[in-house]
Amino acid sequence: MNSPTLKTVKSQLRKLAPSKNLLLRVDANQSRHHEDYGTPASRLLGFIKKFYRGVIAIALAGVLLALSFCTQTPAESAKTFTPIQVPLSTRRADIVDAANRPILLRGVNWFGMESESQIPHGLWLRDYKEMLAQIKGLGYNLIRLPYSVKALQGTSVNGVNFELGSNHDLQGKTPIEAMDLIVQEAGRQGLLILLDCHRLNNDRIPELWYGDGFTEADWINTWIMLAERYKNQPNVIGADLKNEPHGRASWGTNQLATDWRLAAERSGNAILKVNPDWLIVVEGVENNVPRQKLKRHWMGGNLEGVGRFPVRLKIHNKLVYSPHEYGPGVFDQPWFSEPSFPKNLSDRWETSFHYIARQKIAPILMGEFGGRQVDAISKEGIWQRQLVDFLQRNHLSFAYWSWNPNSIDTGGILLDDWNAINEPKQQLLSQFLLTTTMVFPSQSGSTQRSSH
Repeated sequence: MNSPTLKTVKSQLRKLAPSKNLLLRVDANQSRHHEDYGTPASRLLGFIKKFYRGVIAIALAGVLLALSFCTQTPAESAKTFTPIQVPLSTRRADIVDAANRPILLRGVNWFGMESESQIPHGLWLRDYKEMLAQIKGLGYNLIRLPYSVKALQGTSVNGVNFELGSNHDLQGKTPIEAMDLIVQEAGRQGLLILLDCHRLNNDRIPELWYGDGFTEADWINTWIMLAERYKNQPNVIGADLKNEPHGRASWGTNQLATDWRLAAERSGNAILKVNPDWLIVVEGVENNVPRQKLKRHWMGGNLEGVGRFPVRLKIHNKLVYSPHEYGPGVFDQPWFSEPSFPKNLSDRWETSFHYIARQKIAPILMGEFGGRQVDAISKEGIWQRQLVDFLQRNHLSFAYWSWNPNSIDTGGILLDDWNAINEPKQQLLSQFLLTTTMVFPSQSGSTQRSSH
């Protein structure tokens, strides 16, 4: 299917979110509306009525938890849990904790710091501490936190109700100071943070790790700054180096201007020199991989080149590969219309990325997947159920896109009032999540407990 025209998409999005400030990006090859969302101010009036209808649901966030980082081990059942000790490392296909025990990351993407607001979205209606408590209370142990280089150079945040609960802490803060507070509170509540360089400016995802007025040095230096800033913040576990390389981005071509694998090595090694505890998370490309078997991939989803051209880090047990995967609600790719659908999906995933874990080259973290439909009838629902089953069956970590409801083509775990939960989605994901008592050894050596 051809991508919709810009005019058509704008018309559709105006119906969904009538805002002059709506951010719109249509890729030449794929429609990727999960990056399209209105600015906080423009969506406030639309949300406010729903807020009052859903205000009772805020009680979900009222169950504040004691400090704990906790995870399932791949060999354990959904009702058995183990303490997690940071920092994290890798061992063959597993992410392991400081005690060398395999662990699984179960996360959500909470976006906004890569946009004009320069802070995670939803704080015009929610207390940021309550938002974090709600994420933890549902059983997630990780937040993938997107940012832009431009935002971290900014002087102010936008779209925050500073009179709402703990949000007064954010008043007068720069974006990176606000990030500090969110990261620290996440740590107090037992949530791990994976930082994600989602954009360079606040407007779009570039094909490469440079452009839009930023150089490779700007990108790497921002990572070095963050690695130094959070080296003593133990719940910050790593760096997702660049969101969704695509277009000209290549893998294994040895072309310095476009070879993402080489750029990932340069930035990853620079980060590890400053902070050797972090995981280095490397996404795939879209195409331009020598001898690739599949004709098309999602942006960031093509890791076919790893087998012949692996990323080489100076600290070998810190590398995680991270594909992104979406369904026909984002763009109706040809494989969704093949006669063999949905049986063709697992073969695609094996070829695209899972061979890396199966051959015990490195762990896989599915950094983004999501969609509005989770039923067993629609094409998108079938795709999403198939992928969840694949992740569960193969013991793969993930971060769901998204926590936010204002991702146009995927929606979120939250509904539009920013309080109530999308129950069908949460029920689908709940098979992964933590629901009973957890134990976390504190840095002082004592144990701290938390239960849901």
